[in-house]
Amino acid sequence: MYQRSDAAQNDVDLTACDREPIHIVGSVQPHGFLLALDLPVLRIVQASANAPAAAQVGATLSSAFPELDAIVRHYLDGHRQQDGATYLRTVTLGSGSTRQAYEVAAHRVDDLVVLELEETADSSGDAGLDALTPRLRAFVERLHAARSVEDLCQLLAQDIRHVTGFDRALVYRFDRDWHGTVLAEDSNGVLPSYLDLRFPASDIPAQARELYRRNRLRIIPDANYVPVPVRPTTTPEGEPLDLSQSVLRSVSPVHVEYMRNMGTMASMSVSILVDGALWGLVSCHNRDPKRVPLQARNACDVLTQIFALQLSAKVRGEQAEQRLALGAVQVRLLGYMAEEESFVDGLLNHPDDVLALVNASGAAVVTADRCRLLGSTPPEGEVRALYDWLSARGDADDVFVTDALAEGFPQAAAVADRASGVLAISVSKKYASYVLWFRPEVVRTVKWGGNPVKAARPDPGGGPDRLHPRKSFETWKETVKGRSLPWSVPEVEAAKDLRASVLGIVLRRAEELAAMSEELQRSNKELEAFSYSVSHDLRAPFRHIVGYSNLLKTREAPNLSEKGRHYVETIIEAALSAGTLVDNLLTFSQMGRHALNKVSGDLNALVEEVRRKVERDVTPDRTVRWEVGPLGRVHADPVMLRLVIENLLSNAVKYSRDRPEAVIEIGRLPPQDGEAVFFVRDNGVGFDMAYVGKLFGVFQRLHRVEEFEGTGIGLANVRRIVERHGGRTWAEGDLGKGATFYFTLPIREEAR
Repeated sequence: MYQRSDAAQNDVDLTACDREPIHIVGSVQPHGFLLALDLPVLRIVQASANAPAAAQVGATLSSAFPELDAIVRHYLDGHRQQDGATYLRTVTLGSGSTRQAYEVAAHRVDDLVVLELEETADSSGDAGLDALTPRLRAFVERLHAARSVEDLCQLLAQDIRHVTGFDRALVYRFDRDWHGTVLAEDSNGVLPSYLDLRFPASDIPAQARELYRRNRLRIIPDANYVPVPVRPTTTPEGEPLDLSQSVLRSVSPVHVEYMRNMGTMASMSVSILVDGALWGLVSCHNRDPKRVPLQARNACDVLTQIFALQLSAKVRGEQAEQRLALGAVQVRLLGYMAEEESFVDGLLNHPDDVLALVNASGAAVVTADRCRLLGSTPPEGEVRALYDWLSARGDADDVFVTDALAEGFPQAAAVADRASGVLAISVSKKYASYVLWFRPEVVRTVKWGGNPVKAARPDPGGGPDRLHPRKSFETWKETVKGRSLPWSVPEVEAAKDLRASVLGIVLRRAEELAAMSEELQRSNKELEAFSYSVSHDLRAPFRHIVGYSNLLKTREAPNLSEKGRHYVETIIEAALSAGTLVDNLLTFSQMGRHALNKVSGDLNALVEEVRRKVERDVTPDRTVRWEVGPLGRVHADPVMLRLVIENLLSNAVKYSRDRPEAVIEIGRLPPQDGEAVFFVRDNGVGFDMAYVGKLFGVFQRLHRVEEFEGTGIGLANVRRIVERHGGRTWAEGDLGKGATFYFTLPIREEAR
């Protein structure tokens, strides 16, 4: 971990290391020299200060180093874009006592070729690789026999140390937070063991990890080296030379100080990439300065790539086995859900399989109105709080995964023993429904290579912003709490597949309902057309019956007996009643045929107009007290809304006529879920709530026609009109004590 030199400074800015531009340091290590050549003439545009005298800026490669010209052009002819430098061959430059063998590597940077020549004692070129081939073959054979990831790592550490001759070779794996853990080690005992130790993410800053991903090999033969500058300092385009792919690139002063604090004077690292991502490192150290030829380093790179392939295959194989096991559980759950009317019942009736699907100890199925728990879970209140938190997350995904819930949801610390780990799937965003799985806390002790939170040390000679690496690498133990076992990739995929299955079942049911709804709509339209036609065609005959009966009653009165007149009056009364029923039926059938013409208006004015009309039909011997509260403005079709008010007020007057004083109240309640709520209340005969479901049906009556006249269509009209406006209707009653009818209308800003 990097620390400020000022011991009194508490807010150490460890992110400064993440911002250090280590890829454009402008210098190289002194065990070789660098040339930057432009294309296509291969003119030298930059060179390290230790390059031979012939490496003059402006000279062509063919004139300065004719031995290299053909090699580089051959490289360019077959070059394909890739990360890392390409080894070309070993050449000898100079003559007599100045002859020196160099291993030549090249890479491209934009329109430049960067040529690096690293000093070596071996000028044979291929001898090193030939000597290493049997080792590579044996390594591959032993990899196939390895049973675990740790065994694979140990084989790699042993072979890398054998090839390089370093005092110690470590295989180091990154976790999700970029802390590193040493999984395997091979050592000759000269340096202390770091096996099983953990190192904080700040030891390898973010931009260093990116360089490790792009350039798999790095070596520092001597931690006390003096950097050699590259001149001029910028390319012809005026930019610092990008040395990301360089094999000679100088490293940060912080890093070499870190090496010296570890007691190592030479180091080498090889990146382990699995599926293109940085999985870990092979990190080699030596107590004394040490050079490793490029050929040997390339062999280590090959070893590491073979290891990565085998590692990936082993991990994939283990995951495939787990997927098969979880897949069998998923198939059973899918069958259970398909058999039930609701998928929730399919889960709740088979709790063991629900938990086994992701290897959880507890689970919950939570919706806005219900919370059902399975296995070992937090109390319902805590689960409901977690549900609210998940529902409120603006960036919530369909699947939420964590093995440290309290880090994002602090109140979960109180239930860490049952819910440190959570895997959640959203099965409906519209209605915020979740299936949640829980894992308990697993307390464990982690051994760090030094205190990861050690305070800054004083540095009297340094500036206030001078960063230094930590000095202590002694084992420091930490007890980790609040974390569960991590969820594996197959377990998360199993949860995602369950979500897809649930959505498939819900979609299938929705399609079935949609088909039924479509059929019902078609039938309703046919019935509407039929009722409209019948009611329209019956109006004239009933009028004729009434008309001719009245003629018979008046013109033939002298010839009619008392019984005859009674028959005629009964015909007239029945025909009038039937005509009224036909008129109401015609109105009801027209409700779905007319388009709504919504406008904003004052509901109090409309109620007052309807009240006056209804009051005209009240007999003089009755007393009706009207109580009308402030109703505000509404956005509705005024013609249809008038029918709603007229039906409700007429019913209130009709069913309270046996009261000495009828009290009819019209009011507005506080808004609910974006709806304005209105009511009409009377103190009339009321009704039994056991029959409330019949109230708004067509031709449904709760009182005998001999007691209260009517056709039983009025409230059906009320419900249909309100629902067409997007509202709801319901009623409450008490037999002999009155009734209250409610309806809602959606609120618009201008109608508030």
